[in-house]
Amino acid sequence: MCGRYTLIANAEAIRLLFKLPAVDERLTPPRYNIAPTQPIVVVRQTPRGRELAPMRWGFIPAWAKDLKKLPLLINARAESVADKPAFRNAYRRRRCLVPASGFYEWRRRASGPKQPFAIRPGGDELLAFAGLWETWSGNDGAEIDTAAIVTVSCNECLRAIHDRMPAVVAPENFAAWLSPETDPDEAAALLRPAPDELFTCVPVSTRVNAAANDDAGLWNVAADLAEPLLI
Repeated sequence: MCGRYTLIANAEAIRLLFKLPAVDERLTPPRYNIAPTQPIVVVRQTPRGRELAPMRWGFIPAWAKDLKKLPLLINARAESVADKPAFRNAYRRRRCLVPASGFYEWRRRASGPKQPFAIRPGGDELLAFAGLWETWSGNDGAEIDTAAIVTVSCNECLRAIHDRMPAVVAPENFAAWLSPETDPDEAAALLRPAPDELFTCVPVSTRVNAAANDDAGLWNVAADLAEPLLI
């Protein structure tokens, strides 16, 4: 699964990569520890073109009635997304891209707490995770836009840490993934593990375990390690 990620690219970098007409800088402060239920931004297709939209990370199906009985849906597995009732309508018509600079995963140790790793592109480039979005309406008529990140099986590079990873969409496939006209089977072909050479995995401080911590220090090699441990 993907339970934490980062977005530290500036507004202009986001605008250029996703070919957006404009990006409100207030939506894109540097964030080093984005956690479930927090506000995130996604790129979606509208009749007016692409836009960067704020959403809640934690997908709520449009048909949901009692949110207390609904599990927290932060990820959608690529293998079942086309058929799972919670996601299948959004998968057909409301696909989105989630701008990201990297993500975190945890690996078990022989003893003590799990070791968190920052998983990020070696060149610090901006990424696009495959996502789904939905608008949910409450009984009072209030609406909330929510999103989930699509995950795939891990590539060989990351398998020592975790068995799942976000699906990374290449820029040349942005239009196909975003378009509601793209056939679901064609969209499925875009959901594959990232190339092994894309990511570097670096052990970081367990401070990242607390969602309240959100600073650049979380992105650095753990201070108690003599040298970076690359996987």
